[in-house]
Amino acid sequence: MRYVAAYLLAALSGNNSPSADDLKKIIGSVGIDCEADKITKIIGELKGKNLEELITKGQEKLASVPSGGPAAAAAPAAGASAAAPAEAKKEEKKKPEPESESDDDMGFGLFD
Repeated sequence: MRYVAAYLLAALSGNNSPSADDLKKIIGSVGIDCEADKITKIIGELKGKNLEELITKGQEKLASVPSGGPAAAAAPAAGASAAAPAEAKKEEKKKPEPESESDDDMGFGLFD
């Protein structure tokens, strides 16, 4: 995935045909070692293709993949008994326990 991301970053910067050196530079800038065979494969697969069209086609394919949205939640609910909604209402009425500030950061900060 990092190689595809590097290719897309290079393409977004205006380089319509990124080279292996371009990808190595991008990936190396964050301290990751590059694998030449993966870079060669990505460049070979994407060379000469319109990235916008590839992204659009990929989104169309992903649209048909179930992702656990409302349709997935409706299927189990259709076969559930009447007791299930009553249990859900009881759970909703419970008040969350107040959290102390020390629990929020667990003793360290993101940028420390």
